[in-house]
Amino acid sequence: MTKKHHGTHLIDYVKAWPQFLLPHHWLCNTMHYITRIRTPIIKNTLISWFAKQYGVDMSEASHSDATAYEHFNAFFTRSLKPEARPACEQVNALLSPVDGAVSQVGVIEQGRIFQAKGRSYSLLELIGGDQQLAREFDNGSFITLYLSPKDYHRIHMPLNGNLKHMLHVPGRLFSVSAATTRVVNRLFARNERVVNLFESASVGDFYVILVGALFVGSMETVWHGPVTPPHGGFLKRWDYDSTDAAFSFNKGQEMGRFNMGSTVILVFKPGTVHWSGELTVDTPVKIGQKLGEMVS
Repeated sequence: MTKKHHGTHLIDYVKAWPQFLLPHHWLCNTMHYITRIRTPIIKNTLISWFAKQYGVDMSEASHSDATAYEHFNAFFTRSLKPEARPACEQVNALLSPVDGAVSQVGVIEQGRIFQAKGRSYSLLELIGGDQQLAREFDNGSFITLYLSPKDYHRIHMPLNGNLKHMLHVPGRLFSVSAATTRVVNRLFARNERVVNLFESASVGDFYVILVGALFVGSMETVWHGPVTPPHGGFLKRWDYDSTDAAFSFNKGQEMGRFNMGSTVILVFKPGTVHWSGELTVDTPVKIGQKLGEMVS
């Protein structure tokens, strides 16, 4: 599989290092408030500016009138028309859970996941410290998918799965831009995240991990509702009955969303997934697109 590495430049440090001094959670809480203002002149001005600034395609949205949304966050997490994202119908296809771009894709080597040239982070730390599960997933496959501001920000299932547990892992909220990933060590294992473990008849256990970022740390799932905020505190865990139909999800079904956006990481056990050969750094992806195949 071809990998493309971007070198680190001085401008990356200029952009990234001031973030160490910022009050991440205060900024995120402030943004959380602003994006839920319902005053028409304020929310419509925000929505109109954002849609123009980032070239948002409202023709794909279920409701194409951007000013009809009750507040900015409702616009940001807008649903799409059913026909806007046709899913690959190949039975053993593993589908993209988000609109975005590939940040990295590859194999977990010696318990570490590649972040950017010269940088990696611990699988054990990423999943919340479960040593047994970390051993089971070592030498497995991962893909990191970055959502830009203009992207659709709901998250869908890459394959059929039954939920086993969810963790809220507190942490920082660094930006997850390309420049920051090249500079900040262990970025995705430092940022606040929601770690979801599913089991599947086709690949066994797999992870869908939602990673928060600067200004965009609010995450929720369809079974729990908002997980963050509040931010910080201690690691929290929720266990679920994976035999309960309420926690069984079909491929392509919505499973969560970013209230604002960030990154999703998929993690699979060894020998269960084969990535498509055309996936490289910065490859754009859409929900329902084939990312690879499940190995039977």
